Amino acid sequence: MDYGKTLNLLQTDFPMRGNLPQAEPKLQQQWEEQDIYAQVRSSRRGKPKFILHDGPPYANGNIHIGHAMNKILKDIIVRFKTMHGFDAPFVPGWDTHGLPIEQAIANGGKVDRKKMTVSEFRDYCKEYALVWVEKQKVQFKRLGIRGDWNNPYITLQPKYEAQQIRVFGGMVNKGYIYKGLKPVYWSPSSESALAEAEIEYQDKTSTSVYVAFDLKDGKGKLPPDSSIVIWTTTPWTLPANLGISLNPDFDYVLVETGGKKFVVAGGLLEAVSREVGWKDVNTLSSFKGSELEGVLCQHPFYDRTSLVMTGDHVTLEAGTGCVHTAPGHGEDDFMIGQRYNLGVLCPVDDQGHFTAEAPGFEGMFYEKGGKLVTQMLEESGHLLHQNTITHPYPHDWRTKKPV
Repeated sequence: MDYGKTLNLLQTDFPMRGNLPQAEPKLQQQWEEQDIYAQVRSSRRGKPKFILHDGPPYANGNIHIGHAMNKILKDIIVRFKTMHGFDAPFVPGWDTHGLPIEQAIANGGKVDRKKMTVSEFRDYCKEYALVWVEKQKVQFKRLGIRGDWNNPYITLQPKYEAQQIRVFGGMVNKGYIYKGLKPVYWSPSSESALAEAEIEYQDKTSTSVYVAFDLKDGKGKLPPDSSIVIWTTTPWTLPANLGISLNPDFDYVLVETGGKKFVVAGGLLEAVSREVGWKDVNTLSSFKGSELEGVLCQHPFYDRTSLVMTGDHVTLEAGTGCVHTAPGHGEDDFMIGQRYNLGVLCPVDDQGHFTAEAPGFEGMFYEKGGKLVTQMLEESGHLLHQNTITHPYPHDWRTKKPV
């Protein structure tokens, strides 16, 4: 039996099915022809304003569920405020600057940016971004988002860039802007600085070295034939070493083993001895880190000194408690270097190659240079121990290569 015929249903022209894939575009065309957005704005002219600034999506691909949630929630809020009597404009926008667009073009393989002028590459990126602006605009409209789609803001528009410059100029005039140096995450594979949020940590096998920095001037606190021992998993940063950091409150010991004298943190002596292979270790004296402040060591392969400093960033979690410090290669190093007026040395260029500021390593990729550093330390007798360590290391989230 056809039970449908037993029901007393209303007779209506309303369709039984929504047929939304066909019905929605027609409805949206009707909204555009009627200019619903302008009508709503007109009906609220003179009312209190409610402004929701659209944090812009990036113009480099199709929208995804995150875009949908973002825009739909904004649309709900704007409509809610409109229905409560506010004049609530909604001006959509797009972010069209930056590395993701450049990376997408490079990954596409259609052009070689290194064979193009900067201006040519920028124009190519601009056209790529504007194509995706239009594609995303259609997709957002299909979500039913109501807004001023005919007059969006786009960050590459001259009027938008000009306004940014005006804001920046105002900050300059108020004395908020200064020029200085600061270490940042840098990706040699994409030749760009990276924000903290653009860093991915992946396991990486690195060379682990214990290095003796011979004493240059013990300031009467250490004997002239002693050395301070540092540990690092980035030997390639040693050409930029300008100092050694100790914790002012830790106990440090001067020990003798194999006819040589070394300084390490007392709390790490056992671990260091085991790792380096020291036997018959005799403790000669002990000091607080603060007592060794100002001592000078000789750089292991350059004709300059390394200043012993004190800082709270030094821990006993690993190493020797004596931290190799290169102000051009790390934030903690930079901060303590500023405090002691060490200056900043970063002898690596944008592509990760050593510069002339690292004599003997000029032109080498930093990882290859690290191998030569280790070889030089071994030949000079400053390398106490070498091993490998697998540890989380920051990588560029786009190229998946180390920073």
